[in-house]
Amino acid sequence: MDLDLRGKRALVTGSSSGIGAAIALELAAEGVDVAVHGRDRARTEATARAVEAKGVRAVVTTGDLAKDDDADAVAKAALDAFGGIDILVNNSGAVLRMDNPDPLDLRPDEWQAAYSVNLTAGIRMLRHVLPGMRERRWGRVINISSTGGSQPTGFHIDYGASKAAVDSVTVNLSKRLARDGITVNAVIPGTILTPAVERWLETLKGQLGWGDDFAENERVYTTELLPQPVPRLGRPREIAVAVTLLASPLSGYTTGASLRVDGGTANHIGA
Repeated sequence: MDLDLRGKRALVTGSSSGIGAAIALELAAEGVDVAVHGRDRARTEATARAVEAKGVRAVVTTGDLAKDDDADAVAKAALDAFGGIDILVNNSGAVLRMDNPDPLDLRPDEWQAAYSVNLTAGIRMLRHVLPGMRERRWGRVINISSTGGSQPTGFHIDYGASKAAVDSVTVNLSKRLARDGITVNAVIPGTILTPAVERWLETLKGQLGWGDDFAENERVYTTELLPQPVPRLGRPREIAVAVTLLASPLSGYTTGASLRVDGGTANHIGA
């Protein structure tokens, strides 16, 4: 299926590995030029080379999007290279405390850091690319959220709160920007097998006394610890395909939506 994306220009934050890299490659396969972003230059350059191998242009941008100056530099590099950004994928984000601390062990500055990394980083990018989208009267903003934002589990409560804010901002922005020809949507992944999730499973293994059999640990996680209808973890490309569809001109009637790719984790109507 031709998604009519050839020639569009995208900035995918946090795309040096994991879900972001999968998104960058999926967009590239549809003919999109991609600004690849990460904090590790070697990994970011490796992803950019893989993007270029799809026959499109790639630019490498590095920096910490929790810092204003770094975010400004990342956006400037992408805009200078391509002359504009049509598709912004706010994928950059992180669980900052993998040890799943007690609520009283989370300091106020750590709560603020979670919001800066998972919410404000995307706003920093939007401020740079939005003027051009408005001028062209076309744009796609896709925020990568998390089931933790709407399905609280007691794990990673600072992360979940920041992702709930992402969901709220997504809907609010969609109502303001639709008149400018810009759609704003969120993709809500379940637990996706990325390097970060592999580290999280190692933490759980230590805390819960799991063994070394990954397949068994995956089964226990998805059927006993956090039960879901699909008894496995998701894979990065499954998120990338959803993002690419929302980035397409074919999705112009979809805005303010939260597309769940979560193995059926949602457990109430309207989730």
